[in-house]
Amino acid sequence: MSDATSWTDKLKRMALFAEIVDSGSISAAARRVGSTPSALSQQLRLLEQSLGLVLLHRSTRRITLTEAGARYYPACAAMVAQARSADAALERLRDEPEGELRLAAPIGFGELLATALEPLRRHPRLRLHLLLDDTPIDLIAERVDLALRVGRFTDSALVARRIGELHRQLCAAPRYLAERGWPRHPDELAGHDWLSLPPRGAAVDSLAFEGPQGEQAVVRVDARLLASQVTALQAMAVAGWGLYAGMSDDVRQPLAEGRLAPVLPDWRLAPVAVYAVTPRRDEQPAKVRHALQALQDHFATRAV
Repeated sequence: MSDATSWTDKLKRMALFAEIVDSGSISAAARRVGSTPSALSQQLRLLEQSLGLVLLHRSTRRITLTEAGARYYPACAAMVAQARSADAALERLRDEPEGELRLAAPIGFGELLATALEPLRRHPRLRLHLLLDDTPIDLIAERVDLALRVGRFTDSALVARRIGELHRQLCAAPRYLAERGWPRHPDELAGHDWLSLPPRGAAVDSLAFEGPQGEQAVVRVDARLLASQVTALQAMAVAGWGLYAGMSDDVRQPLAEGRLAPVLPDWRLAPVAVYAVTPRRDEQPAKVRHALQALQDHFATRAV
């Protein structure tokens, strides 16, 4: 028998010895641990044999600690208490959000997260660490608990659930449109300059439009300018570099201020899906479950 196996058996017997003492009898201890008195008696004998000392004086009605047992019991009881404390700590982790929640999301999600995660403020043991970047990061390497991804999701190594969608608005600076012309139909977009995030899984991207009468159009987007962050794309659009399909929440203010103008306002861009992604498939700790629920509730409210 290996040393590891020997110690595993001994630790189990030490815990049973403490249970016997706490229960006041072998029979009572057997009922508490779901065993039989004879099985517990055998485990106690094996423990005493390994120690070379008698731990308990036994009678039909009661047990009494020997001197060796009295010295041995406190450490055994402390071991059991520590094990129960460890279980309790994990129960709190499972049921009450605490510790650090590492959440990754695109840069433009800062305001959305501030609103959506507001219910988590009620949990004082929880700390938030937001990793905002428009370039997807390695969830495992960065120890990310939960990530938000936008658009197509194809990574089968991660667990993703669709929690909502975001709407987009095609726009451009008035100066650019004055120079290049105001498109009236998606067919007129082909000759324009495009600003875009780097496409994933394809050389070029595309945009799907729905017209006022339900007509459909798909436009190839061969970008003149690529940037890894939407803040840079929006700044370039305001500077007059070309057309930009920005998230409606992000471009609302520059549109209201006239720094950007809507393009094809009668045509609706297909919304993009938002996925909540986790690196694990088993039961999630409370911090992740509560964050997921808060995000799902937020997107459900936006859809109303």
